[in-house]
Amino acid sequence: MSSSTPESGTRSRTRRAILAAAAATLARDRKATLADIAEAAQVGRSTLHRYFADRNELMAAAIVDSFRAVEDSVREAAIDQGPALEAMRRLLAAMVDVGDRLAFLFGDPRVLEDFTDCFEPDMSVPTTIDLIKRGQEEGVFDPDSTPEWIQTVIWSLTYSGWEAAEKGELPRHGVTATVIRTFENGVVR
Repeated sequence: MSSSTPESGTRSRTRRAILAAAAATLARDRKATLADIAEAAQVGRSTLHRYFADRNELMAAAIVDSFRAVEDSVREAAIDQGPALEAMRRLLAAMVDVGDRLAFLFGDPRVLEDFTDCFEPDMSVPTTIDLIKRGQEEGVFDPDSTPEWIQTVIWSLTYSGWEAAEKGELPRHGVTATVIRTFENGVVR
């Protein structure tokens, strides 16, 4: 189906379900089959193939969809508003909410190596680096750490929280609070 062809509500929901299932399934098991993804999306394999002809097409679409989900989450967190510490708490909560998408995108560098040109970022979405710099200027975040290092800590904490929930080491409802507390005890002045 051409990307310019409008989708019906049902078709759009099915496509979104397949893409979400692909990201979640592949975040947990990089070798998951199309049949595994179809099962997770609660559709038949033939339905999956009506939307995506092959694994490469599904991967490219899941990468784009996952980046958009992350951007939407950051946009909704309004990290360019309010005090930096409050904005960071919102960002961390937003990142935990899309933890499976982040794990899919960044858990294995090979995912993006083969699909480097399939996503065009939305430059209007505020960046984590800008938030960190603002927090350093406000005297809230450690000025001796680079913004890039603090960003790496944020992604690592988010991934670790998602992974701990996947393994049953943390209850899903407790991940956000644990990630925020760990961040604040390690990075906040």
